[in-house]
Amino acid sequence: MPQDIDRRSLLTLTTLLAATGSLPALADNATAPSEAPRKGMMAIPPDAPKIAMLIYPKMVALDLIGPMTVFRIMRFDVQLVWKDRNPVSTDVGIPLAATQTFAECPADLDVLFVPGGIMGTIDCMNDAQVRAFLADRGSRAKWVTGVCTGTLALAAAGLLKGYDATSHWTVADLLPLMGAHHVEGRVIRDRNRMTGGGVTAGIDFALALAAEIGGEEAARAVQLTIEYAPEPPFANGTPQQGRSAPSQLANAAKAWMPRQRRRLRQPPQGSASDPHDLFTGRSWAADRPFNLTNQPHGGK
Repeated sequence: MPQDIDRRSLLTLTTLLAATGSLPALADNATAPSEAPRKGMMAIPPDAPKIAMLIYPKMVALDLIGPMTVFRIMRFDVQLVWKDRNPVSTDVGIPLAATQTFAECPADLDVLFVPGGIMGTIDCMNDAQVRAFLADRGSRAKWVTGVCTGTLALAAAGLLKGYDATSHWTVADLLPLMGAHHVEGRVIRDRNRMTGGGVTAGIDFALALAAEIGGEEAARAVQLTIEYAPEPPFANGTPQQGRSAPSQLANAAKAWMPRQRRRLRQPPQGSASDPHDLFTGRSWAADRPFNLTNQPHGGK
C-alpha cells in the first residue's frame, strides 16, 4: 500500500509540474536534490527552440492558445510578436499584448507561427508590413507554420508557393490562388512547412510539431498532461461529417467570403493596411496577375 501511495503522489506531482511548463525538465533533473528550486525546473533553457507566434487585431484566440500551451509545456522559448506592444483584440474579447515587436524578434527562428482570424487575417494579408515581416523571418525559419486562416497569411507572404498546405475548410480552396497546393487534412506537412485546419486542429498541429522538435515521447507526455483525448458529442466537425453534403453551414460560409472580399475593396478611412495588393490584379505570391474578386470560389 505505501508503494501504491508513493506512485500516486509521484504521478500527481508530475502532472502538476508539467501543467506549469516543467515536464521536460523532470528527466533533466532526475538526479538533482529533492529541494532543488521549482523555479529552476520551470526556467526556459538557453538553447530552447525560438518560437515567434504572430498576434494581430481580430484574431481567433484559440488558434493561438492551443499551440502555445503545448509549446510552453515543452519549455520552448515562446514569444508573441506584433508591430508594437499595444494589446490586440480577439474573437472572445480577451486582449493580447506582444512580448516582442517585429523589430525585436530574432532574425533566425526555429518556428514562425501564424494563427487565424478571418477578417483579421485578411487585414494581415493586405498589410505590406506584416507580409514583409513574415516573408523575412520565414525565409530563414527552420519551420514555417500556421493554422486555420492563418495559413492564408503565410501564402500571401509567398511562403507556401509550391508547398502542400491546408487551412480552415471555408477558405482552404483559396490557397492555390497564392501558389500553394491545397491538400485536405487536419495537419499537413511538406518539408519544413506544417499547416493545420480550423481552430481545434491547432492542438493536433502543435503536438505533431513538438514531436518533430523534441521527440515523440515528450510530445506524448504533453498530450497526456493536457488530457487531449477528444470525444466530441457530434460527428459534425467537417462538412463531410455534416448531415448534408455540403451542409447548410458550409453553403452559408461559402457565400459569406465573397461578400467580405467585395466589402474590403473600400477599406475604412485611415486604415493602415494596403488593400490594393489584394484586389488590383497583382498576386502576392505568384508571378502571374489575377483579380481575386473575379475568381470563382477556389480559383477553379
